[in-house]
Amino acid sequence: MAILKKYDLSGTEIGTIQIDDALLDVSANSQMIKDYIVAIRNNARQWSASTKGRKEVNRTGKKPHPQKGQGRSRQGCLAAPQYKGGGIVFGPKPKFDQHVRINKKERRAAIRFIIAEKIKENRVHVLQENAMREPKTKLLAEFFNQTQIGERRILVLGESGAAVIRENLVKSLRNIPKKEYMVVPQVNGYELIRCQELVVLDSALDEFLSILG
Repeated sequence: MAILKKYDLSGTEIGTIQIDDALLDVSANSQMIKDYIVAIRNNARQWSASTKGRKEVNRTGKKPHPQKGQGRSRQGCLAAPQYKGGGIVFGPKPKFDQHVRINKKERRAAIRFIIAEKIKENRVHVLQENAMREPKTKLLAEFFNQTQIGERRILVLGESGAAVIRENLVKSLRNIPKKEYMVVPQVNGYELIRCQELVVLDSALDEFLSILG
């Protein structure tokens, strides 16, 4: 049975939360997880690179020199790619509708597997944020230092409804490097893999564990 440690904002351990092993019994194919992460990154691309081909460049259609009689190879026009200012061969073009479809069941399985692995590796911590009534960067910095995870890349997960706490946390994390905030419903596999530690707010714990269930 896995155990999550619960802390207050001062970094003091105030309790533990037990996670049933049945929730952590998640299997996923490594290739499936890779395809999921690659799809997320591809969907984040702008797809705006554009080059002009031979028929699009603004060059004359006149032959550069006569076809015969000068001992040179025949050439058709100055828009050919071998000339300076000519068209680009197989250059990038803006591609539309390049969204990579992610299977919903595979996406959920990948997220469950990544979360389960982080819990097994003791990389998930629970924070009681009741004292966060206003933005205080010093409080969160003290918490990260006391729990000895201050130098690592951390993703803080909050519940989807608490707008005031969310605003206070976002403002407090803004000046701390390598720390990000996200609500639980928006979490994705790429952000979970990218972070080294997960900090789940006490108010969002049930919503977080429902992903495993």
